[in-house]
Amino acid sequence: MRENETRFFGLGRVWPYMRAYRAPLWIMLVTSCLGSAVDIGVPVFQRYALDHFVAQKTLDTLPGFLAVYLLVLLGSAVLNYISGYYGMKIEVGVDKDLRDAAFSHLQTLSFSYFNQNSVGYIHSRVMSDTSRIGELCSWTLLNGAWQGCYLLGAIVVMLAINARLALLVMAVLPVTVLLFSVFQRRLTQVNRQIREVNSRITGNFNEGIIGARTIKTLVIEDKMERDFVADTAEMRTASVRAARLRGLFSSTMHFASSLAIALVLWKGGYIAAGQVGTFSLFINYAQGMMEPVRWVVDAVGSLVTTQVNIERLCRLLETEPDVKDGEAVTARYGDCFLPKRENWEPIVGDVEFEDVSFRYPDGDEMVLEHFSLKIPYGTNLAIVGETGAGKSTLANLICRFYEPSEGRVLIDGRDARERSQLWLHAAIGCVLQTPQLFSGTLRENLLYGNPDATQEQIDRALELVSATELVSRLENGLDTDVGEGGDLLSTGEKQLISFARAILAEPKILILDEATASVDTITEQKIQSAIDKVIRGRTSVVIAHRLSTVRGADWILHVENGRIVEQGTHEQLMRARGGYWRLYTRQYEDEATSSVLG
Repeated sequence: MRENETRFFGLGRVWPYMRAYRAPLWIMLVTSCLGSAVDIGVPVFQRYALDHFVAQKTLDTLPGFLAVYLLVLLGSAVLNYISGYYGMKIEVGVDKDLRDAAFSHLQTLSFSYFNQNSVGYIHSRVMSDTSRIGELCSWTLLNGAWQGCYLLGAIVVMLAINARLALLVMAVLPVTVLLFSVFQRRLTQVNRQIREVNSRITGNFNEGIIGARTIKTLVIEDKMERDFVADTAEMRTASVRAARLRGLFSSTMHFASSLAIALVLWKGGYIAAGQVGTFSLFINYAQGMMEPVRWVVDAVGSLVTTQVNIERLCRLLETEPDVKDGEAVTARYGDCFLPKRENWEPIVGDVEFEDVSFRYPDGDEMVLEHFSLKIPYGTNLAIVGETGAGKSTLANLICRFYEPSEGRVLIDGRDARERSQLWLHAAIGCVLQTPQLFSGTLRENLLYGNPDATQEQIDRALELVSATELVSRLENGLDTDVGEGGDLLSTGEKQLISFARAILAEPKILILDEATASVDTITEQKIQSAIDKVIRGRTSVVIAHRLSTVRGADWILHVENGRIVEQGTHEQLMRARGGYWRLYTRQYEDEATSSVLG
């Protein structure tokens, strides 16, 4: 199967997306072949004109000849228009369907895929690769049908008129086939390298734009430039190598073909002596047959490149998520695109880790080992520890962004895998250290949390997180545009809006993952005040680096190397004078020193 797919440039792998356009595809191919047949008839008209009007020196049939000839030209124009129209329709349709499929599939993939692949790499799959595949499914097939029909039709007409001379003209074709087979494999390899380097360039360019502020503050413009220039230099080297191969292919084929045509014309002059019209027809066909040859030369590079595009897009579409609902779960609860909310049980908010061990899909070391913990509904749990201790891992497992390598995570006493991811995610509000807003207005971003929220609910959520003042001082209030990624707002402002968005969803479980780590002291106080209000009646898990924000928690876990080394209330842990006490004392001293030095 894979050999056949490669032989036909991967069309077998994208046929499911072309199948929806079978009718336009057939119309395009038929009208293209008919247009080619009309063009094949043009030299026949020229043969008649030379043999009748010129050789016999008579114009008796000229009016009828001109009428038919003009009708043929008009028919050719109409057929070309129809085939071009449907070619464009197929291209944009296949582009849309492939991009929809790729984007939808990305929504189902686990976090590990996005951790392992850059934004530029994914962007290239969804946009660039699909565009090239759309061209293959439309214009490449259209031109291929036209060129193939012209070549076949010309051969049939020549054989019918003068078989001996036709065989001489056909001697060009084996040269084309031989050269094509020699160069195809090498061109495929080089173009695959070009596409991979291009993905890396796109990713580096994307990072350069997104990280512009960091680049400037670190004064690493020269390093970024060197890296980018190195990638573009590699791209240039690979592109030049591909151009040399295509140029060698083109010149070799044209030389061999032209030499064969010269021999045909030399010998054909003797064979068709005295038959001016026939000889003219064969010259036209011999020259016309070079167009399919030239098309092969020009298209082969594009075809083998598109084969690589198909391979990479199919690799994305065939990627299975690490976290996936079973068939029985999907049948009962639906999926993220077609949820069956009527079957969703109400969620209480009890969470339990039952002998959980976990390693990340791309890692070798265990992050958690035989971890057990019960978080009853309504508990305000704080998790603290050094960077890399496993704090965020616990939140990721509660949210089912990752599955345990061993053990179970229970939600309301049942394994989370027994119900759908969307059922769980719909009941979780998550506020991360780095807030993420979407392009659009403040109102649009808030409504992502609850599309049916009323103005009263929005105002209440803003008031809970102390963001009312922020909205009131903006010129357009809730209708203020936040810019790409919320860049028109400060980090603290984005965090407040993210918090309000999470609250608007009325979650039963609230995850705050270092939510105050990137904000100033005043905003931290606002968020902390909001936390104290909104955690009531919810199960909340607060992952904190600033220990001053977790003093009021019902229970505190001090985590080291994926294990709970201490647990208790703030007062209990401070009296124990263990690791938590050392962390808290060190932070307090650092903050006091910074305040004094000011």
